[in-house]
Amino acid sequence: MRNTSIFRRTGPAVLCAVLMASSAACSTSAPAASGPAALPSVSPVRFIEFARLDMPVAMAVRKGDQTLYIAEQTGRLRAVRDGKVVPDPVVDLSSEVSDGNEQGLLGVAFHPDGDFLYLDWTDADGNTHVTEWAFADGKATARRDVLFQRQPYANHNGGQLAFGPDGYLYIAFGDGGSGGDPQGNGQNTGTWLGKILRIDPRGTPYRVPGDNPFVGTRGARPEIWAYGLRNPWRFSFDRKTGDLWIGDVGQNSWEEVDFAPKGKGGVNYGWNRKEGKHPFKGEAEAGTVDPVIEYPLHEGGNCSVIAGFVYRGTRIPDLAGRFLYGDFCAGWVRSVAADRPGLGEDVGRVEQLSSFGEDHEGELYALSLGGSVYRLEAGAR
Repeated sequence: MRNTSIFRRTGPAVLCAVLMASSAACSTSAPAASGPAALPSVSPVRFIEFARLDMPVAMAVRKGDQTLYIAEQTGRLRAVRDGKVVPDPVVDLSSEVSDGNEQGLLGVAFHPDGDFLYLDWTDADGNTHVTEWAFADGKATARRDVLFQRQPYANHNGGQLAFGPDGYLYIAFGDGGSGGDPQGNGQNTGTWLGKILRIDPRGTPYRVPGDNPFVGTRGARPEIWAYGLRNPWRFSFDRKTGDLWIGDVGQNSWEEVDFAPKGKGGVNYGWNRKEGKHPFKGEAEAGTVDPVIEYPLHEGGNCSVIAGFVYRGTRIPDLAGRFLYGDFCAGWVRSVAADRPGLGEDVGRVEQLSSFGEDHEGELYALSLGGSVYRLEAGAR
């Protein structure tokens, strides 16, 4: 069995070895047409270095605040203003996070009202916390844990946090790790592992929305919004349509991007019955939803899909309405029409691409685990 880490650290070097297989399946009311489509030519995009940090993995913005807040996997949340890194971290968990592999500080989000900050991180025992801080005047105070999940293995922690268009917090969990989902967590609605959750974090410790798809279902966790995921490392909401795009890291053969239209909960994306559109283990349930994009692991040095955003900014007209995604090891970044997803076209390269970010105006950033944070700008035709 091959190693299934998304990121692996060997001393100062960061290496990657991730894996992915599945068939049969239904589709949903996702955008049409998967596979390489005939698309209009798109100009290359310039990736302008905006800041340098220590292993940046996630970015968020806050209402009424032009600062970019960037999480370093090593445990610090940093503020970047006008391209300059503020010396003192906003939050410093470096003495508390587990070190290496796919662990550490993994996700960041601000409540829509801007008054609360949320971080997703793994502790010294490798277990996941989603923690809240009250936030005002650039300072994080009044820390409290919102949610805790024991992790059976060190990999597949997920870690993405994002508030949806409905104002609820969405939280990504991988299947718990090892390889091939040995505990069958992806298809088990009795666990958070292998899922995306949806909660109102301003509860005691949180509140479950009454319209979550598994509320009232015997044996199911009511926090679950979507399931059948292996390691949904990054997902995003289209700021115009509210649709959900999920990059799910595969096992041995296939990387995939999954999709759900706005407000569509309860979707089963198939893992570990399927890997991408292909059979993996056992028979997929009726209603399992195929990815809208998949690409092979074994070509061109591919290893881990990194989901980005549908571009809704103004600086790069050629990208309007196109979804951006990339691969951590191969380094390519591609764009594809959001209403006709396929493999798309290369628009640039980022070595050790770990995440994308979106600012208040819909402009995009790319983060590299090597330290660079890039702002995307229009390239020359």
